[in-house]
Amino acid sequence: MKETIADHILTSAGALFYREGIRAVGIDRIIEEANVAKATLYRHFPSKEHLVAAYLEARHERVMQSLQEVLDTEPSPRDQILSIFERLYEKADSPDFRGCAFALAVAEHGDSEKVSTVARTHKAMVRDIFAAVLAKAGCTSELAAAHLSLLYEGALATVAVGREPSAVLSARDCALSVFDAAAIPHHLNRKQA
Repeated sequence: MKETIADHILTSAGALFYREGIRAVGIDRIIEEANVAKATLYRHFPSKEHLVAAYLEARHERVMQSLQEVLDTEPSPRDQILSIFERLYEKADSPDFRGCAFALAVAEHGDSEKVSTVARTHKAMVRDIFAAVLAKAGCTSELAAAHLSLLYEGALATVAVGREPSAVLSARDCALSVFDAAAIPHHLNRKQA
């Protein structure tokens, strides 16, 4: 499938935003990188804010697709937790990794309601993924889902600041402990019933 002009602009802008920061990258730089006319960029994205929101929405779709692949391929909930963190470790182990694109965007562009809304929606949906995994294991604890989500988010932030990808592996081990503690009582209750 051929990439559309809008997708090409979004890909170029997204790479720049993630690598260099949203505020540091001006429209002229995006136009140069994408090799499009200014009118073409503005025809597809009426403002930089629209472009940033579209970049985050596209990134959100990729992350959700990756998480859904884990849910579709890993048979057990515990293996799903393990795989989610191991995929994050693979990303974090890249020299290009700067941390969570959504946190970075809000840190730089949090005054934009569009940007903040996309970021909040993304974070809520990641938490919902963890809640779904726990539910599959028979646990409906919102607190456990929040703990798993915080471990995931904390790993992203720790690697971004400390540049030590092994933090994700520590978060993975903690997440498995949270999962085990949350899921085991539910399995015991079902056996006793």
